[in-house]
Amino acid sequence: MQFGIFTIGDVTQDPTTGCTPTEGERIDAMTQIALKAEEVGLDVFATGEHHNPPFVPSSPTTHLAYIAAQTKNLILSTSTTLITTNDPVKIAEDYAFLQHLSGGRVDLMMGRGNTGPVYPWFGKDIRKGIPLAVENYHLLRRLWREDVVNWRGEFRTPLNRFTSTPRPLDGVPPFVWHGSIRSTEIAEQAAFYGDGFFHNNIFWNKEHTARMVQIYRDRYEYHGHGRADQAIVGLGGQVFIADTEKEAKDFFRPYFDNAPVYGHGPTLEEFTELTPLTVGTAEQVIERTLQFADWVGDYQRQLFLIDHAGLPLEVVLDQIERLGRDVVPVLREKFEERRPDHVPSDPPTHAYLAAHRDSPHFDVLPGKDL
Repeated sequence: MQFGIFTIGDVTQDPTTGCTPTEGERIDAMTQIALKAEEVGLDVFATGEHHNPPFVPSSPTTHLAYIAAQTKNLILSTSTTLITTNDPVKIAEDYAFLQHLSGGRVDLMMGRGNTGPVYPWFGKDIRKGIPLAVENYHLLRRLWREDVVNWRGEFRTPLNRFTSTPRPLDGVPPFVWHGSIRSTEIAEQAAFYGDGFFHNNIFWNKEHTARMVQIYRDRYEYHGHGRADQAIVGLGGQVFIADTEKEAKDFFRPYFDNAPVYGHGPTLEEFTELTPLTVGTAEQVIERTLQFADWVGDYQRQLFLIDHAGLPLEVVLDQIERLGRDVVPVLREKFEERRPDHVPSDPPTHAYLAAHRDSPHFDVLPGKDL
């Protein structure tokens, strides 16, 4: 099973000191976070894409390429790539280029984003969000899989005998996740193509998360990609770890209370009860995270958000150290103990996809042995 870190790249004032990092300092911090993730044995680093303050990751491929040059094993991903407001031609070329630079250590998560004004900034109509996501992704798949593409759609100018360059590494496109927290149409899109489905459940109760994942699983089986429990699922989560629960809550509380996304709302205790946020010891994080599989079934990727709300870099690096040392090794063992043999342990890697690209059932996975 894959474990990793995802970041939204917010530039947020530290409520305990009043200090706010510069954009350059925040970008450097995100890089150090990725390098620390590889150092402690995590599998994935994923960056968001935003085009408005207070966020900095407006060019994910630039940043991921920079990280790729300094790492050897880390899978580089996104959380999310905006399939609605980016040109599919540009996505196809940028991520194929990143494939070559990273030796195939890249996948990406498609999403519509959570910032409404981004649509007119890029000349798009937010009322067309779902149709844009569907049409743009269909074109992207063709650009990666066909050497010459003729295309006519609703949302962009036609393509006449167009070839996207560079071609995907080894002729194999990156593995794609579809990220959604509430749109059943996106769960259906992921299932239709046999792609992965990522539910970033950081704000949602377990019943909602379970419902969204089950919709995807049922439709994955309906479309003939395998059994429902073989569908490729990823989840988000939030943690803050200390030696004792009291120490964790005392330290994290001012960051929670003042965070732009949920500050001045529910209490830390209320939010912890309603959502997957876990603030406590490593043992508590392990116990809570293991429950996720009881909600959604055995899944393949777990990403944690830990660098938000103005937390100092040194604190975030310590959190990653704790994850790699005290939490993830136990989770790997426990998740695999409960996983049936026919259910994949990991999402498909580039090596796996390249080895099976000629299979007549390319999307059907053989179980744990990926």
